[in-house]
Amino acid sequence: MPRSVNVVAARARRKKMMKHAKGYFGRKKNVWTVAKNQIEKSWLYAYRDRKNRKREFRKLWIQRINAGVRLHGMNYSTFMGKVLKADVALNRKVLADLAMNHPDAFKAVVDTVKK
Repeated sequence: MPRSVNVVAARARRKKMMKHAKGYFGRKKNVWTVAKNQIEKSWLYAYRDRKNRKREFRKLWIQRINAGVRLHGMNYSTFMGKVLKADVALNRKVLADLAMNHPDAFKAVVDTVKK
């Protein structure tokens, strides 16, 4: 009796995975075993870097706030401490945006915090 294999489902499964390999270089885009390994690794990188992106943005905001605050004679840690004491309801993302794009508004925040 001939062996019965569900080739239709297996091909569909592979085809679905190979769609994700589109745009890869060399054998990664068309050889099943190489592509499968690369796709799985890519998914791990994507998962990891979704977490890392949040860290990187926070670091960037802190650097921008620090640069903006130093123009007004403070450093980042004292500024953030005074922001918490003064109950200023602005997070780091907003403060960084003010420091970069709206220096007058950021100066007003710094002056409020200094009092």
